[in-house]
Amino acid sequence: MSVDDSGDADRLDDPAVTRVEVPVDTRAPGGATNAYLLDGLLVDPAARTDALDAALAERGSVDADAPSVEAIAVTHAHPDHVGAVADYAALTDATVVAREGHADRFASAAGIDPDETVAPGETVADTAVRAVDTPGHAPDHLAFAAGGDAGAGSERSVLCCGDLAVAEGSVAVAAPEGDLAAYLASLERVLDAGYDRLLPGHGPAIDDPRATCRRLIDHRLDRERDVIAAIDGGAADVDAVMHGAYEKDLSGVRDLARATVAAHVEKLVAEGRIDGTWRARLADAGLD
Repeated sequence: MSVDDSGDADRLDDPAVTRVEVPVDTRAPGGATNAYLLDGLLVDPAARTDALDAALAERGSVDADAPSVEAIAVTHAHPDHVGAVADYAALTDATVVAREGHADRFASAAGIDPDETVAPGETVADTAVRAVDTPGHAPDHLAFAAGGDAGAGSERSVLCCGDLAVAEGSVAVAAPEGDLAAYLASLERVLDAGYDRLLPGHGPAIDDPRATCRRLIDHRLDRERDVIAAIDGGAADVDAVMHGAYEKDLSGVRDLARATVAAHVEKLVAEGRIDGTWRARLADAGLD
């Protein structure tokens, strides 16, 4: 699978999936967010672009071999995923859907109230796409599944997974809203489900979901061991733990590294593995 530099739509050999790379202000490598047309659902329209307009128009043509857009949703309400929800809602008259319990967060980020909400396990509006619970990177994070039942061996099953996973590197799980315990549980859930392909919010498709989920889990557990080692070695505040846990130049990502360490500390406190006084230290650092 490849996408050329023009940002043209990329058709995947999966059930009615089109990916469009949308240039947007994002901390993710590559400077783009993937918008997907997944059966009749538009996912993560980060900005309005000619390429995404063209993909939508093709879906709406009389000879299209894929359904037109019936609903719009986002994997989560971070700014680099929601920028053109209102624009495409007006253009398509599609049903705008937010995660149940997070409608206000969605409306604040997208600038438009959702028409309805969806809970994990339910289908999204009138599409056949299913919502999958994947919190951790953000509290409202959802993924969207289409195709055959995962692991059933029939039609390929795909999961539009937002910022749960990436083909290379790792995903930020940053305090105060990132929840590492929830993130690891989400990865385990997706790993166990047996999807054939993951469609991430940034970067190329993932053709070995099990290996990628296991790599990301192992990465987080390795970082957790580094955080514990730094604390056991005498680090007494978040910055000291960060410097002990990362053996690399943090130029340009220091804020993310610091917030990630705080998320690890929160998890370790909740599990009773480090002293509860660390909650006050997180508060002193503005990361509670």
